[in-house]
Amino acid sequence: INLTPRHRADDIIFVGDQDRVPKISKYFDKIEFETRKRELRTATGWYKSKRITVISTGIGPDNIDIVMNELDALANIDLVTRTIKSDKKSLNIVRIGTSGSLQTDIPADGFVLAEYGLGFDGLLHAYQSGGVREMEMEEAFIAHTSYDSCKARPYIVKGSQFLKEKLISDDVFTGITATANGFFGHQGRVLRLPLKDKNLNEKLESFRFKENRITNLEMETSAIYGLSRLMGHQALSLNAIIANRPAKAFSKDPYAAIERLIIYTLDRLAEF
Repeated sequence: INLTPRHRADDIIFVGDQDRVPKISKYFDKIEFETRKRELRTATGWYKSKRITVISTGIGPDNIDIVMNELDALANIDLVTRTIKSDKKSLNIVRIGTSGSLQTDIPADGFVLAEYGLGFDGLLHAYQSGGVREMEMEEAFIAHTSYDSCKARPYIVKGSQFLKEKLISDDVFTGITATANGFFGHQGRVLRLPLKDKNLNEKLESFRFKENRITNLEMETSAIYGLSRLMGHQALSLNAIIANRPAKAFSKDPYAAIERLIIYTLDRLAEF
């Protein structure tokens, strides 16, 4: 990610699109550092009294694996001696993204806060992750969807309660954000190739576990939640809904929706 420890703030915003970094940093009162490498673009600066780093991760859980591990190394590994520090630092990580709603009552231009991340990508299975996963909810989801055993086992991880309390409001929907490891077949989109389970999105929409339901579908949240919990960081995902998939309704101005979410997030972060 082309950073050193002094260039990283403790409060971090993740975005997928590298062009979204300057759309956030333009609100900073002062930018103290900028860099980029491939799709990974970073700006660190000050918004009001809060020092914030914005990083573009690119698309997908594999990129999250790179960014999360290297950010954690900057915070918790002595890069000179290459030893793990005895005193661990916990980072606050907020993802700002765009997504499609899976529930008819969550409209385009609304905001969704992910209380849980549901991952289809399998990334967390490379780590000793049993202690951070919601096993009972996973089993209920697998049974509800008759999930194909040839695919990676779905995993579910809870987001940060600390950040939820800071970022929630009456204007924000909450629920489970599902993370796909592809854009087309994995999310029910068809061009030429037939789907193995053409009804998967309907199964996602109808899944319930206690008071929880799956609100939206994107490509990063579960990996952020899983790795953050394993590493001891706080993480939460906020998405601007640019399409309601079951209603086939689309935002008339998705750029305005994400702009409102950027300002909302910056103001909430500046308060603590």
